[in-house]
Amino acid sequence: MNAYYNSKKNVHDNARNIFENIWLRLKSFFCFLKESYKTLILVAIVAIASVGITSCVSIMLSDPEYNVYVPSLAVIKTIEVELYNSSNGENRLETLSWDELEPGKSINTSFYIKSVSNFIVTLNFHLTDWDPIEISGYLTISWDYNNTRIEPGEIIPVTMTLSASSSDDFIDYLVENEITRFDVVIHFIASN
Repeated sequence: MNAYYNSKKNVHDNARNIFENIWLRLKSFFCFLKESYKTLILVAIVAIASVGITSCVSIMLSDPEYNVYVPSLAVIKTIEVELYNSSNGENRLETLSWDELEPGKSINTSFYIKSVSNFIVTLNFHLTDWDPIEISGYLTISWDYNNTRIEPGEIIPVTMTLSASSSDDFIDYLVENEITRFDVVIHFIASN
């Protein structure tokens, strides 16, 4: 019976030692919290503020209202052709506008070209007078004209595409130089 009693006492003592050990560790943890509560509160505030600020910035950057846009205008100069808004040769164009261009995007503008040459011609275009000059390194202008020969007086539809670089260098250039618009002269030339 003594062996049973001693065994039961050992189990009881072991359980008591375990609970005392847990209690001492909890007591130590609560003492640590009591001594460092200011630091812990500061860490919690910084963590919450960081998450909040990061979330706000993320929402702002995903909102189109906060994106970088650049208005554009192209002055038109022509040789042996005229540009129009309509297929019947009315409303002659002196400028092209792509409205606002966003980095990394492309914008189309459509119009009609009429040959005023006395010969069957093909069309070409080239760009000059970029303002600011450096922006030309970040933009490309192309068209869907496929070198079809055009009869005198013929009117054809054309779409020009303005594409902007999505590079960080382009965005940095726009922001650092406070670019709010750009201009370019497009020369449309008929040749036979």
